[in-house]
Amino acid sequence: MLPPDKNLSSPSQGRVDAIFTHFRHRLAHVDALPQLALLGLASGIVTGLIAVAFRLAIEWPLELFLPAHDSEGFESLPIEARLIIPLVGMLLIALVMRGRSKTERQCGVGHVIERYQQHQAHLPASNAIIQFVAGSLAALSGHSVGREGPAVHLGATCSSLLGQKLGLPNNSLRIMVGCGVAAAIAASFNTPLAGVIFAMEVVLMEYTVTGFIPIIIASVSGALISRVCFGDAPAFSIPALAMGSMLELPFLIFCGIIVGLASSVVLKLHKYIQGLKTLSLTTRLFAAGVLTSLAAAFVPQVMGVGYDTVETAMLGGFSFTLLLTIAVTKLLLSTVTIALGVPGGSIGPTLVIGACLGGAIGMVGASLSPDNAASSGFYATLGMGAMMAGVLNAPLAALMALLELTYNSAILLPAMLVIVIATITARLTSGLPGLFLIGRNPESFTSPVFQSLSRAGVTSLMNRNFISHSPWLPFDQAEVLLNQHPDWIVIEDDSGDHFILRPSDLAHHIQAIEADDGAQEVIDLMAIAGERWRLHPIHSRSTLQEALVLIRENNGFAVHVIQPATDTSSPVAGIITRDQIDNYYQ
Repeated sequence: MLPPDKNLSSPSQGRVDAIFTHFRHRLAHVDALPQLALLGLASGIVTGLIAVAFRLAIEWPLELFLPAHDSEGFESLPIEARLIIPLVGMLLIALVMRGRSKTERQCGVGHVIERYQQHQAHLPASNAIIQFVAGSLAALSGHSVGREGPAVHLGATCSSLLGQKLGLPNNSLRIMVGCGVAAAIAASFNTPLAGVIFAMEVVLMEYTVTGFIPIIIASVSGALISRVCFGDAPAFSIPALAMGSMLELPFLIFCGIIVGLASSVVLKLHKYIQGLKTLSLTTRLFAAGVLTSLAAAFVPQVMGVGYDTVETAMLGGFSFTLLLTIAVTKLLLSTVTIALGVPGGSIGPTLVIGACLGGAIGMVGASLSPDNAASSGFYATLGMGAMMAGVLNAPLAALMALLELTYNSAILLPAMLVIVIATITARLTSGLPGLFLIGRNPESFTSPVFQSLSRAGVTSLMNRNFISHSPWLPFDQAEVLLNQHPDWIVIEDDSGDHFILRPSDLAHHIQAIEADDGAQEVIDLMAIAGERWRLHPIHSRSTLQEALVLIRENNGFAVHVIQPATDTSSPVAGIITRDQIDNYYQ
C-alpha cells in the first residue's frame, strides 16, 4: 500500500482554512465587532506579556546591582559611577545601532504613528528588536528616559506582526495596533482606561465604537497581566489630596499657564534639536551620554525613569530649590536626549517634570496664602497631568491617567481646569501639534475621508458580478454572455493587463451589426465603441483608502483585487471603481 500523499490537505484542514477565510473576509467590514473583539483579546495578552518582560529586563538588573537594591535608586550610586555608567550605556547603544539603516533605527511612539498612518499599520520586527535592546540599555544606564514609549512600540509591533502572520486585512491591522498601544500603556502604568484614551487620542486620532470595543478588551487584558505580575496597587502611594479653597482657582489658572509654557519649551527645544540630526549618530549619542553624566553628577534625581522622584514630590519631600532644579534639569536633559536619538520614552520624564514644577508652584502658593492653599503635593499631582497633556497634546488621556495613577476623584475638577489651560497655552505659544507629531503632517491623515476609508477593506466593497474573457469574443457567445447580466466585462489582454468594459457597450455593438445585417464571426472587445478602463491590481488585504490612492496615482477609474490565478479562475477576485468609493464615504 502506498503511503498517503502528505501534500493533500485533510477535510478538517480544509474546514479550518474555510473558517479563517471567512474570518478574514468579515474583518474587511467596518461592523466586524465579534472578530475584532477576539483580536483585541489576543493583542492584549501578547502585549501584556512583552510589556512585563521589558519592565523586568530593566528592574531585575537594577535591583541586583544598585547599592540601594531599588530599581530607581540611582541616587545611592557614588559620583564616579554616575559619571561613568551613562557613557558606558551610550557606547553599548551605539554598538547596537551601528550598521543599521536610518529606517531601522526609528523607534518609539512617533515611529508607531508614522507606520500606522502611512504604512497601513505594518510595523517591522527589526525596529522592535532594536527598541527592546537599546531601550533597556538606556534605562539600565540611568539615562533620563521612560519605559512607556518603548513598551508602546513593542506592543504595537507584536500586535501588527500577529495580524500580518494571520494574513488579516489592513483595516483590522490598524485596530490591532491601537489595541497594542492601549495594552502597553495599561500594563506600564496599571491604567487601563488611560490606555484606551491614549490609543484613541494620540495614535488612532479618532473615536469610534468599532475601535473602542476591541481596544478596551486589549487594555483590560494587558492590565490584568501586569497586575498578576506586579500587584494591583496604584503607581503612586500618596494620601488623598484635595483643593483647599475655591479661592485657589486663580492660582490654578496660573499653574496651568506656567506648566503650559514649560510644555512649549519642551516642544520647541525638541524640534530644534531634531534639526541637528545632520550630525552622525555616534556624535549625537556621545553628546547625549556626556550631558547625562554631567547632569547626574550634580542632580542624581534626573537619572532613570524617575517614579520615585514623582512620588516624593507628591508627598512634599523636596525643598523648593531642589524641586525647581530637578524640573529644569530634567526638562533640558530628557528633551535633548530623546531628540538626539536615544531610544527611550518621553512620557515618564514628562510626569517627573510636571510633578516637580507643580510642587514648586504649590510652595509659592502656600507662602502667599498659607490658610487657603492646598499642599504642594496637590499641585505636584496637577502639574504631572498638565505637563503630560501639554507636551503630548492629549488632555483627555492625561486626565484619565491622573485619576487612575492616584485613585483620587477629588482632583477631577481642578485637574480639568489646569490641564485644559496648559494644553491651550502650549499650543498657542509653540504652534506645534504635540511631541510625537513634530516633523510630521497630521492633516494628511486625519481627514474624515481618510479615516472613513481606512476602516474598511477592499473585499468588503468589491463587485464580484463580472465575467472575464479574452479580447476575442465569438459572436455566437456574445448573447450568452450578456444573458448572465454581469455588471462588468473584464478583458484579459495577452500582455497580462486587465481592462473593464460595460456590457451595454457590447450590447450596442451587437445591435449595430444586426441592424446593418452584417456578419462578424469574432468580436474584438478592445476595438468596439465604448469606454474601457485599465484595472490596477491591489492586494486583498488593502483598505479602501489604499484603493483610492492607487486610482489617483494612476489617474485611473478602477482597481481589481488580486487572487491566485488557476486554469479555471481569473486573477481578478473583484472590481472596485472610483464611483463606488465616492458613494461609500459620501
